[in-house]
Order: sequence, then C-alpha cells, then structure tokens
Amino acid sequence: MKEIAGDLIASDMKIAIVVSRFNSFLTDQLVKGAVDAFVRHGGDESALTLVKVPGAYEIPLAAAKLAERGGVDAVVALGAVVQGATPHAALINGTTSEAFAKISLKTGIPVLDGVVAAENLEQAVERCGTKQGNKGAQCMISAIEMVNVLKGI
Repeated sequence: MKEIAGDLIASDMKIAIVVSRFNSFLTDQLVKGAVDAFVRHGGDESALTLVKVPGAYEIPLAAAKLAERGGVDAVVALGAVVQGATPHAALINGTTSEAFAKISLKTGIPVLDGVVAAENLEQAVERCGTKQGNKGAQCMISAIEMVNVLKGI
C-alpha cells in the first residue's frame, strides 16, 4: 500500500495570513503564533504575506482573492469571534467556516480555519495563546502539512 503523508517542513513555501482587526488584542496573538510556527518549521518569514481585514466576516473574500490569484501555497485565516447576547457570533462562525471549505475545494489551495469561536472572553484568551495553546500556530502547522500532502498527491 502506498501512503501519502505531509511532513512539517515549510521551506520554499509561500503562505498568506488573513487576519481580522476586530478583537486585535486576541488576533495579534494568533498572528504571532502562526509566524512563529512557520519559522520554527523552516519557513522564511519573508515568504509570508499578512492581509488585515476589518472583521471575521470579511476574511473569506480576502482568502478567496489570494487563493484565486495564485502565488501562495496556502491561506491561514485568523480571527476571534466571542459570543454576545445575540446569535450574531454563530452566524459569523458558520458562514466563515463554510466559505473556507468552499474556497479550498474550488481553488485547490488549502484555506485553514483559525477563527476562534468562543462563548466568552476567557475561552477566547485561552485559545489565543494560553491554556489551550495558540490556534494561529495550530493552523499554520496544519497549512504546512496540507501543502506537503498536496505536493505528495
């Protein structure tokens, strides 16, 4: 049986990071985690492109443009949506997650969903670099692996 698996070597990769400016005290930490993971896995920081958008709802459009134009091996989408008194957060989280999958399937470029969906601020902080790790770093590692898997296919 032939097995295809991706390694975690980021050399010679170009990856775009699309990040929401909303909740920047959280999303800045996600970006730091993503950049750190890329460099730790052999990537050159100059091979990263950072695109800032107003909020999480705007991330899919920027991610789609990046994937469609080419020149990147993957897109890492980062944001932080904290549930409030209305169902707005659930709407944003569901919409963005579905959009990332569609973009990936349409373009063949992996779009990794690093939008933190939290019920409260404490959960969001935990997922942006404390108790639960850093979702930005986790998404970057998944992006590196997916790029290598696709190269292997």
